[in-house]
Amino acid sequence: MENATLESILQKQARYAVILSDAYLALKDFPPNSIDCVITSPPYWQLREYAISNNHSSQSIGAENTWAEYVHQLTQVFCEIQRILKPSGSLWLNLGDTYVNKNLLGIPWRVALALQDTGWILRNDVIWEKLKGTQPVTDRLRNNHEHIFHFVKNQRYYYNMEDIRIKPRLMPISTGENATSATGVSGKKYRAQIANSDILTAEEKKNAIQALEDTLQQIRDGHVVDFRMTIRGYQRTLHGNGSKTSGRARELEQKGFFIMKSYAKGFAPSDIWRLVPEDGVKNRHTNHYAVFPQELLRIPILATCPPDGIVLDPFVGTGSTIFAALHHDRYAIGIDISEDYINSIKHQLNQVLF
Repeated sequence: MENATLESILQKQARYAVILSDAYLALKDFPPNSIDCVITSPPYWQLREYAISNNHSSQSIGAENTWAEYVHQLTQVFCEIQRILKPSGSLWLNLGDTYVNKNLLGIPWRVALALQDTGWILRNDVIWEKLKGTQPVTDRLRNNHEHIFHFVKNQRYYYNMEDIRIKPRLMPISTGENATSATGVSGKKYRAQIANSDILTAEEKKNAIQALEDTLQQIRDGHVVDFRMTIRGYQRTLHGNGSKTSGRARELEQKGFFIMKSYAKGFAPSDIWRLVPEDGVKNRHTNHYAVFPQELLRIPILATCPPDGIVLDPFVGTGSTIFAALHHDRYAIGIDISEDYINSIKHQLNQVLF
């Protein structure tokens, strides 16, 4: 791929490309600022065996003698990814941990901190709760989670919250004149607390009643589905009453009240994802032991890759990232050192697309 352009790497009519290569060497040939989103799960250090081509056996990431070498190798790869990622782009990195002599090494965080040292900005540490237990143990708790780190190059980057919002399961039970929220809040209790308060000033009482009525009107209009009101002297803030550290505490101190609302358009997902490791995708390569669930890929793609953007997975394995990107109408590029995996992806793509 010497002197390759993105057009030569990615055939626009096919909307995807799969490349048999060592990730670091392949990335060297990518043009700078050309990829919208990278989602990947490199081989874990000394934890899993992956099928690799004979001529690449000495370069296999995950087979290093020490964890420090492993972190160094990955850092080199992600420096190249930092170069080819657009200024608006994101990197989602999934890593598992390793025990040596019963000592949990903290590999994911060692890698994450090394990437921060090279200029990456860490936006989220997502906990993937896998819902299924792993190995049986008798002297510690079972490992049931992995980390998914969201990195960006710049403080301003592409992020589409609207496409990943979680829609409320409950809707208001009344939209008439006497509006009632999805959980039965009518505002009657709050009106009484405001009226009977000997702490709020007359101006604060007036403003609190107006804010309450505005919220109830938003329920009638279908914009808000639920709310809770905190009034000075009656309720306390959720995260402490120190106004120096809590914005809600400052609001309570300055205004005498605040209102937290649940909007009909939904709310942002949390940083804990509860997904089983396997998702029933047909025709996956049976010798790969770390297959991405398709649902795990949905939020990164919809949130951080624009429509018709390019998703790259430099350790593509069986191709889950490629299939998810194509499903969500993005372009996709996958790199892997295993000829078996690359051939498997091509075979599956031919079955699905042609």
